[in-house]
Amino acid sequence: MTETSVPFRAGREGYASFRIPAAVVTAGGTLLAFCEGRVGSANDAGHIDIVLKRSTDGGRTWGPLTVAADNGRHLAGNPAPVVLDTGRILLVHIRNHADATEAAILRGEVSDADGRRIWVRHSDDDGVTWSSPKEITAQVKRPGWRWYATTPGHAIQLSTGRVVVPANHTIPPTGADVGNEAKYNSGHCLLSDDRGATWRIGYLDENTNGYINVNETTAAELPDGRVYFNTRNDSPSPGNRADAYSADGGTTLVKPFRPQAGLSAPICEGSVLQLRDPDVLLFSGPADPAVRALMTIRASTDDGVTWRSAHTVDGLPAAYSDLVRIDDATVGLLYETGDFGAYETITCRRVPVTDLT
Repeated sequence: MTETSVPFRAGREGYASFRIPAAVVTAGGTLLAFCEGRVGSANDAGHIDIVLKRSTDGGRTWGPLTVAADNGRHLAGNPAPVVLDTGRILLVHIRNHADATEAAILRGEVSDADGRRIWVRHSDDDGVTWSSPKEITAQVKRPGWRWYATTPGHAIQLSTGRVVVPANHTIPPTGADVGNEAKYNSGHCLLSDDRGATWRIGYLDENTNGYINVNETTAAELPDGRVYFNTRNDSPSPGNRADAYSADGGTTLVKPFRPQAGLSAPICEGSVLQLRDPDVLLFSGPADPAVRALMTIRASTDDGVTWRSAHTVDGLPAAYSDLVRIDDATVGLLYETGDFGAYETITCRRVPVTDLT
């Protein structure tokens, strides 16, 4: 039987809007729900904090809102949390100036200092307190890249100990283009082999053919050790989802991202989660191909080659989401939804594993 709760509701607790959910379960069993708390409006720019609520009963009830990362009156966003094998929680995220809109960044009108920069901080007490932030931009962003975003959703630690943070960026335009054309969207990932002390860039997927252009990306480690990447594709064809595999822990891709026609979806972020025992790969996202609605969890038993519908939440508006294994019997779905618009709440849904497998 499914259960739902609403940790974040627009217009409450000092924030006009809550967007971009991410969820992890700590080593102590606490469910952490992160998102962007947007102070003045629902816009992607402005004063934005990364906010957090903690649940000690698997998402049934929630503690008070706290700020996990901020940037003064400017923007801190795109939370990419991951729980390490040591119990430490890493929070990789983005900062930029409040007035630096995505459109201006894509056109190259924003300085490097005010543009998208990458930071990380950590918690050693189940997300109650956080370390001072550390900037890692120089390690993971190449000169000339304009837009830059981590995930959204959770990052992962592989069985080897490596941390993988899916990410996307845009490359400089050529000719008469200004840089906001979808064909300049590109993908990469951040890698750390020392539990977040140092970072480097993994695979690069950069092309300007207007066919598959990588945008917001999510990842899972498959049972055989490969890393599965699934991405939003903003190009007009051949579809709005694409995927790729890495056999070397995210350092390179076996092949560039290719269309994934088995996942009907609008242009929107999605999330993947690999279950073990049984081995099932899950994907969450809206299933209406035209609009952000019909939040659905889909399942694959062949490592993402083919997909089937496993759990449809409802037919309401819905947008970004993140999947998390709450306990042996339960998967959590943290997702944007509402009665009349997709951004009214961020809701947590507890789904029995047996419903998905």
